[in-house]
Amino acid sequence: MHCIINRKAEFSATHKYWLSDLSESDNADIHGHNYVLYVSLFGKIDQYGMLENLSYVKDVLKKEVINQLNYSYLNKIWPEFQQTLPSTENIAKVIWQRLQAHLPLCGVQLYKNPYLWADYRGIDMQASITIKNHFSAAHRLALPHLSQNENEAIYGKCARVHGHGHNYHLEITVNGEIDPKTGMIVDLLALQKVVNDLVVEPMDHTFLNFDIPHFQITVPTAENIALYIAQQLQAPVTTLGAKLERIKLIESPNNSAEILCNTLSSEFLQAQQKVTVC
Repeated sequence: MHCIINRKAEFSATHKYWLSDLSESDNADIHGHNYVLYVSLFGKIDQYGMLENLSYVKDVLKKEVINQLNYSYLNKIWPEFQQTLPSTENIAKVIWQRLQAHLPLCGVQLYKNPYLWADYRGIDMQASITIKNHFSAAHRLALPHLSQNENEAIYGKCARVHGHGHNYHLEITVNGEIDPKTGMIVDLLALQKVVNDLVVEPMDHTFLNFDIPHFQITVPTAENIALYIAQQLQAPVTTLGAKLERIKLIESPNNSAEILCNTLSSEFLQAQQKVTVC
């Protein structure tokens, strides 16, 4: 029987985004983060009921990663970071490389802060980066051709005439090739601007059914909102040189929806284009 186990570790370190061909004002000053690391292991459960002895995993993480990186200046601690800047995605990649001889890895996830994290899965220079945003909006779940009773039979309280609101939390994951110079797969400031301009600002403090034209003809369920956001971001993210991988919309602590963007159907895109033309 195969299984995946995860081990958490933490370290604090400083780093600097500095390139010799940029001006002093364009380069970033030294700054620090409290990093949170999750290492995922894959394998078979052994006769002792374990995939890997967690004491051994803990010791390996300490020796190969934590004791070296904790309270360090990342740009100088490992030679890999003197060749490619210690971005979150590059740190995750190098940690994988440092651990792969010791552990049956299937994933390394590194949080720079609660709103930004990277995933690396051992595929050459490919990595993913996730940014987290939020917006507040109201909606009503109802189909216009159905009666109120019929809508309440489908959507329950969510069909009430005056609607209700949520504080939506949005996770946007993009993937691509780590730049061998900058260590990044995408310009984070540019990505954040695209998300703010196309999603957060237009949708924040709105009544989706009335203020967003798409939801005047489409029921704004969490699934449909996530799908709409994916469609809005897919082309702009591609323009930035990355690929949109996943959209996760957290409607409440109990409800969320995810769109795996590589599986967006051609039928949906064609239908969306027709709506846009109208």
